Amino acid sequence: MSRLKLRKKSAVLLLASVMSLSLFGCGSTTNSDSAKPAQDSGSPSVSGNASAAGGKLVLYSAGPQKLADNIVSGFEAKTGVKVEMFQGTTGKILARMEAEKSNPVADVVILASLPSAQALKADGLTLPYPEAANADKLNKDWSDAEGNYFSTSASALGIVYNTNLVSAPPQSWADLGLPEWKDAVNIPDPTLSGSALDFITGYLSVKGDAGWELFESYKANGTAMAGANQEALDPVITGAKSLVAAGVDYMAYSAKAKGEPLDIVYPEEGTVVSPRPAAILKSSPNVDNAKAFIDYLLSDEAQKLVADAYLIPGREDVEAEGRTNLKDIPVFEVDWAWMNDHGDETAARFSDVFK
Repeated sequence: MSRLKLRKKSAVLLLASVMSLSLFGCGSTTNSDSAKPAQDSGSPSVSGNASAAGGKLVLYSAGPQKLADNIVSGFEAKTGVKVEMFQGTTGKILARMEAEKSNPVADVVILASLPSAQALKADGLTLPYPEAANADKLNKDWSDAEGNYFSTSASALGIVYNTNLVSAPPQSWADLGLPEWKDAVNIPDPTLSGSALDFITGYLSVKGDAGWELFESYKANGTAMAGANQEALDPVITGAKSLVAAGVDYMAYSAKAKGEPLDIVYPEEGTVVSPRPAAILKSSPNVDNAKAFIDYLLSDEAQKLVADAYLIPGREDVEAEGRTNLKDIPVFEVDWAWMNDHGDETAARFSDVFK
C-alpha cells in the first residue's frame, strides 16, 4: 500500500461529509463538477513579480481562512489568474483528493502536515519546481531539496490556556496529567488535524514507545479528544475547558489579539513545529499558473501576509511580530521519516486510547 494511502486511511472516514462540500471559497460559488479545470490554454509562466497570466487555478488549502483569502486576493490582483479554492483540514483535503483520484481537480495543495506532503512526493503525485523564486531562502528542514513541496509557513504546538482560569500555566507536557488539570484539557483529534498528528508522531519519534505513557496519562486525567484545532480551542475561549494540549500557536495569538483571554506556553523540554507545505500536483492542468502561485507564496508580499497572520514565515529572512519566533521556541529534533511511516497507525492507536 502506498504511503499516501496510509496517510489517507483515517481521512477517508470523512469522505461522506467531504463530498457534501460543494462550494469553493474566495467569493466564487462553484460546485465540484463545474470546478473541474479546463486544459491549460498555454498562458505564460508568471512569477509573483511578473505581469498577468490570466486563466485559472484550483487550490486546496488547509491554511487559516483569512490568510488563504488574503493570499488568493493578492495573487489574483498581481497575475489576473482566477483562483477557485476549497478550504478544509488536511484530513478533508486528502479525503477529497482520494475521491477525485480518477479525475483530479486541484492544481496546488497547501497542507498543515509535512509528512502528508512527503507522502505525496513518495507516491509520485507532485510536480517538482526547483527553480521557484526565493526557494533558496526557505527553511531547508521543512522543504524538499528537489522542489516537490515548499513549506511557506509553520506553526508551533504548545499549551494554550484561558488566562481567566489559569494563573500558573503548566510548563511541561507531563504537567497536563496532574490532578490539578483533571477534566480541564482538550486535545485535537489527529485524524482531523494534521498539526495534532505531527505533534503526536513527533513526540513519539523522540520518546519511543514509552511516549505513549504521556497520552495515556492524559486520558486517565479526563483529557478530551475534541475535533479539529478550532473545535478543541473554542471551549477554552469560552471557559468550558481551561487548556488545549498541542494547541496551534497562531490560533492562540490571533484570538489573543482580538481580546480573547488566551495565552500559550511552549514546554521547556521541547515541542514540534508543524510546517505547512505547498505542492504542485503532477496532474495539474494549469501548470504555469501553479508555478506562478508557488512563486507568489514565496514572495515578500505573501510572506508578510503569513507573518501578519501570526504564523512562522517559511523564509528564514522574514520574522513575525506579536508572536514568539522560531529561534526562541524549544524544538524537538523529530524524525520526519518515522513520522511519515507511522502516522496512520499512530492516529488509530491514539483514537483507541481516547475512546
